[in-house]
Amino acid sequence: MESKFPIINMEKLEGEERAQAMELLRDACENWGFFEILNHGITREMMDEVERLTKDHYRRSREQRFEEFANKALEDGTNGVDVSSNLDWESTFFVRHLPVSNISELSDLNDHYRNVMKEFAVELEKLAERLLDLLCENLGLEKGYLKKAFCGSNGPTFGTKVSSYPPCPRPDLIKGLRAHTDAGGIILLFQDDRVSGLQLLKDGEWVDVPPTPYSIVVNLGDQLEVITNGSYKSVMHRVVAQTDGNRMSIASFYNPGSDAVIFPAPDLVEKAAAEKDEVYPKFVFEDYMNLYVRQKFQAKEPRFEAMKAVAAPPIATQ
Repeated sequence: MESKFPIINMEKLEGEERAQAMELLRDACENWGFFEILNHGITREMMDEVERLTKDHYRRSREQRFEEFANKALEDGTNGVDVSSNLDWESTFFVRHLPVSNISELSDLNDHYRNVMKEFAVELEKLAERLLDLLCENLGLEKGYLKKAFCGSNGPTFGTKVSSYPPCPRPDLIKGLRAHTDAGGIILLFQDDRVSGLQLLKDGEWVDVPPTPYSIVVNLGDQLEVITNGSYKSVMHRVVAQTDGNRMSIASFYNPGSDAVIFPAPDLVEKAAAEKDEVYPKFVFEDYMNLYVRQKFQAKEPRFEAMKAVAAPPIATQ
């Protein structure tokens, strides 16, 4: 029987159904690497405003530039150039929130959009930290362990990738976004609830992530796989270009600080040793990212292997 994509109502974490909700969360982390959350505390009014401003910004500031790129990509693809392996059918910009925001430097955002995005980022940061503590609880780690593991000397890094996936007349030639795992920690995605396209790889099959109104899609990055020593997995996912509709995607990445030393939680390594499982490597997050930017669209396992050959500094003890 096909299992159903996990959707977690966070209100149930506050009441009699908490145990069932935590079990659903555990199963999602262990077997999917993805889940959706409802009633997460971010207001519908804020989400509506973020969506309205994001779509308006694309039309105003980015649509014409994208059309120029798109025409060239389609012309190349039609003429036999393999555009599917080195191009994505997306228009994106990035906002850094932590450790230092760069939103004031993005010249084509108006003040209202900037302010709304700042407020949205504050809510997402709180939600990411709440989710990390729920993961700690399910893993048997002390509260705050994962947040602390991400800190480095300047706290975690946190940023948002704002993407538009306009209609594509030739989805057979080019993907919306090529298959990859995410390098970092925990990713919170506010996606379009009308235009689908996001898929994850489960048991060798591509599975649609349903576009559910007012949900936040959560997925786990490579660093959580390492810290949990493989109990939780990051999974390959992609965006399939659609012939109709302009899909909005606002993905916020709560990641380790650049100098954070990432390693499997000792409590989970002890458990793995008893079960004779392999232990994941220890490394500095920035070293991993330097490798990831060259190998993003490749399998993650060789990256983990490569990190085993990189000497991480000793971990300071309190």
